[in-house]
Amino acid sequence: MAENRKPGTDEATTATVETNELRKPSVRERQWEERVLQPTLRKSPERSKEFTTVSGHPIRRLYTPADIANIDFEREVGFPGEPPYTRGIHSTMYRGRLWTMRQFAGFGTPEDTNQRFRYLLEQGQTGLSVAFDLPTLMGYDSDHPLSAGEVGKCGVAISSLADMETLFDQIPLSGVTTSMTINSPAAVLWAMYLAVAEKQGASWEKISGTIQNDILKEYIAQKEYIYPPAPSMRLVIDTFEFGVQHTPRFNVISISGYHIREAGSTAIQELAFTLRDGMEYVEWALRRGLKIDEFGPRLSFFFNSHNDFFEEIAKFRAARRIWNRVTRERYGAQNPRTWALRFHTQTAGCSLTAQQPYNNVVRTAIQALAAVLGGTQSLHTNSLDEAWALPTEFAATLALRTQQIIAHESGVTNTVDPLGGSYFVESLTGEVERGAWDYIEKIDSLGGMVTAVERGYPQREIAEASYRYQMAIDRKEKIIVGVNEHVAEEQPIETLKIDESVARQQKERLRKVRAERSQDAVNRSLDALRRAAKGEENLMPHIYEAVKAYATLGEICDAMRDVFGTYEEIAIT
Repeated sequence: MAENRKPGTDEATTATVETNELRKPSVRERQWEERVLQPTLRKSPERSKEFTTVSGHPIRRLYTPADIANIDFEREVGFPGEPPYTRGIHSTMYRGRLWTMRQFAGFGTPEDTNQRFRYLLEQGQTGLSVAFDLPTLMGYDSDHPLSAGEVGKCGVAISSLADMETLFDQIPLSGVTTSMTINSPAAVLWAMYLAVAEKQGASWEKISGTIQNDILKEYIAQKEYIYPPAPSMRLVIDTFEFGVQHTPRFNVISISGYHIREAGSTAIQELAFTLRDGMEYVEWALRRGLKIDEFGPRLSFFFNSHNDFFEEIAKFRAARRIWNRVTRERYGAQNPRTWALRFHTQTAGCSLTAQQPYNNVVRTAIQALAAVLGGTQSLHTNSLDEAWALPTEFAATLALRTQQIIAHESGVTNTVDPLGGSYFVESLTGEVERGAWDYIEKIDSLGGMVTAVERGYPQREIAEASYRYQMAIDRKEKIIVGVNEHVAEEQPIETLKIDESVARQQKERLRKVRAERSQDAVNRSLDALRRAAKGEENLMPHIYEAVKAYATLGEICDAMRDVFGTYEEIAIT
């Protein structure tokens, strides 16, 4: 169990020790060690006394059949397209259909991002993914005093339905899938998207896409929350219920480990906390009275792909295995689509360096290849300049071309799970899975993820892991090319700059929206939302009516702030 760890170790170390105790080397392996290995080591010692993954997970010198001797093939590995889904959720995987190439994009005004979307679609992108600016993420309009200096800087500024209409101008929502990275105000932005679909004549029953809508990882890692945990979870489950009733093809949540990893977690922590977040959402939905096989097929996940090639592949394979077991054994799901974990991947932003930024192209290619070999359903590849600014058109295109070259030139899509059966990969998959279960059981013992978050448990674990990793870099136990080794003189690169004209344009648009709308209709819809928030009914219909009346994002979020209040995180000691 995680709570019995020795200080300074993690679950991965415990899992490795347990595996080593079970491992029995063959006579032939011992002969090789005596006759070949030991003479070599006497002449030429290895570069380090210990080799580990990026996460600090110990890696042995050699993996052999002894490392997978205890694996039950049918129960733990199996065949693609059937439980336990270790080898993928589709029987033909990329031989039948490639992953969705979904480049994350958003900057400046809705017009700016609309132009980038249309450009990327012309270049062969197969799905849209919207990045929102910080005021939007925090539920503030572009003209709010707290938005000053941030409008359009880290994503697109969206303050009303008018902005959303412009964002998707000339992009038929019936023919494209859209992912929106939005959390605290997710219900509001989704309502805007649905209103645009309705205006375009696109059936809600046929449109598809994903809202991130993962508030738990905000408390754990990204910190872009508005309301306290309980009302925030209520809003998430409201979207589940509304989705079951009205949008059968839309994923109402993308349970995100990406930001947990970006905050400094290990791969095992990312896996464990993400899946336990997913379990928490399931349990709250079941308490609402929803049936798991109604909403379960519309749950999706979002993982980070970091630099350690094999650790990431093992993480993705273990994720599917754990989720299959959880949904069947813990929650009694009967629908195979509920059992099968589907996930989007983004290459690791935290691995990108401002130093020698062209090195980031290589890092991203390795990370993207790991995601593909791990069986992802969609993928975003980061651009080389993202340690400096939002991507230029050139950098975004090169990132997309990285995916296309993997898909069409590398040959890795020709067979399903090409690394299946690898002594190393199968062994590491098991070790990662066991480490994740240790964390899941610890969180269970605390009373669930909401309680664990309120106590600061995952936040503290991530902070400690991040500190250990930075110390390893400082001691040069981990080499970052161009940062702590192989340093060279820096050359400037062209970056995308967002100036204050964006804020001025957004303020003018908001002024026009407020002048042209019916203020009485806005007031009625916001009053109705406040009354509903004080009770227990689903808030999505009220949010949708407010959106259609052109109430702004800030006005809608403020109406709920009036009832729910706001959240302040406890200090972690």
